[in-house]
Amino acid sequence: MRRLVVAVVLVVVVVLIAGAGILVARDTGSGDAGPTPVTPTGGAPATTPPSPALARFYDQHLDWSACNDGDQCARLTVPLDYQDPGGRTITLAVLKVPASGSRIGSLVVNPGGPGAPGTSFAASRRFGDPLLAHFDIVGFDPRGTGDSSPVDCLSDAALNRYLASDPNPRTPAEKATFRHWQHRLATGCSHRSGDLAAHVSTVDSARDMDVLRAALGERTLTYLGSSYGTELGATYAQLFPHRVGRFVLDGAVDPTLGLRALSLQQTAGFQKALDAYLSNCLLSAEGCFLGRTVPGAEQTISALLDRLTRHPIPAGNGRELAVGDAYYGIVAALYDRDTWIVLSAGLRSALQGDGSVLMALADAYADRNTDGTFRSNMLEAFFTISCLDNPASVPFSRIPSEIPAFEKASPVFGRANAWSLTSCRGFTPRSDEQVPVIHAKGASPIVVIGTTRDPATPFRWAVDLARQLDSGVLVSRDGDGHTAYATGNPCIDHVVESYLVSGTVPANGTSC
Repeated sequence: MRRLVVAVVLVVVVVLIAGAGILVARDTGSGDAGPTPVTPTGGAPATTPPSPALARFYDQHLDWSACNDGDQCARLTVPLDYQDPGGRTITLAVLKVPASGSRIGSLVVNPGGPGAPGTSFAASRRFGDPLLAHFDIVGFDPRGTGDSSPVDCLSDAALNRYLASDPNPRTPAEKATFRHWQHRLATGCSHRSGDLAAHVSTVDSARDMDVLRAALGERTLTYLGSSYGTELGATYAQLFPHRVGRFVLDGAVDPTLGLRALSLQQTAGFQKALDAYLSNCLLSAEGCFLGRTVPGAEQTISALLDRLTRHPIPAGNGRELAVGDAYYGIVAALYDRDTWIVLSAGLRSALQGDGSVLMALADAYADRNTDGTFRSNMLEAFFTISCLDNPASVPFSRIPSEIPAFEKASPVFGRANAWSLTSCRGFTPRSDEQVPVIHAKGASPIVVIGTTRDPATPFRWAVDLARQLDSGVLVSRDGDGHTAYATGNPCIDHVVESYLVSGTVPANGTSC
């Protein structure tokens, strides 16, 4: 589902809710557990490099300066290519929210994507009081994203046209347009980004995290990763198992899945989330405006998307809502139960010929301004990192044979997700870093959290990742939406905060 950019992070959902004028109060959950220092007394010093050639990077100190409201910012220098540490370097943006109370160390956080800026996630302060009190919350923009040597694949105008185009082509003309934009995106990254496009893999970013750990003066890394951030964290654990401190991986990704299996399971996950939304709509006292049954409501949504393929509708500010933007707007609202009310407003308005709310959802999903410019390169970074990690793709000629299985997984999303299997065709950059098999033997306990009705990272992925990790500890949240921590479940918040602050390892199989 690479074209869908389906694991695009909690940060976007936070922006989405605020942008729609809906402020959701979050229960910060557990009380303040007694802090326990996370820096061990033994082991290699913090700045000991994995190889002598990297010593100059591991010896660096971060030069913090004030930024935002009480935050501190710095730049971290890393090699462009870890196979050539004496060559070109790049710098990464780092942001720290200093601990407000009794500090016990640094907590590095990553919101997912891949492609989302970690600095914004840290600055959002969407963490419970125990974490904010006892940790410096540290976020960094992974290489190729945000303010860390961002990759570029298309101009803003071209990216807007790509997003508006039909993700579910049927006619020869629609298929030709689909192939055109797939080719433009796939070939644009190396054309516009040069050598950088081959050096923004997850393994590269995991190595950067160890340089960051050293620069923070921490012998072990304490980490909270969400969505794709779990894959980044698991990769770090495999590469540096003895540098793993207290790790929480929330909304887990199964790194063993191939392209087709991953796409099919995500397709089913989004259908499950859509069905939950529609079932909730049917419980309304005045009835659901989309239909009397879940299948009937699905048909209403599918018919709307079909109409938008032929006839875009006004979306305010001189813009028009086409089928692609409507599709991404619907997907965006399924990440969080709190945005279902926005989705209802968007669908109701679109059925009446006003596309402004669905366009606002699509804008939040793409990190895009209302004038069509983009606040970040999140979508291009997602595409580049995903195709670099796994360049597999399916030939266009094979897609018709894939559609039945995808339509069975989702009557609404299936066909488009089948076409997304072609996304990396034409993408030529190749990483010189091998994607590792992940077991992280020798690592401290790693808490892996899954949500039972998570659309983007299905619960079974958390089960599988916890089994793959030698020290994995599975925790489940029974609920809707993407990821579990800071979503209003006090049990999950207590588990996460007790482990990170005081080192209390939850029992394997804990359910919240």
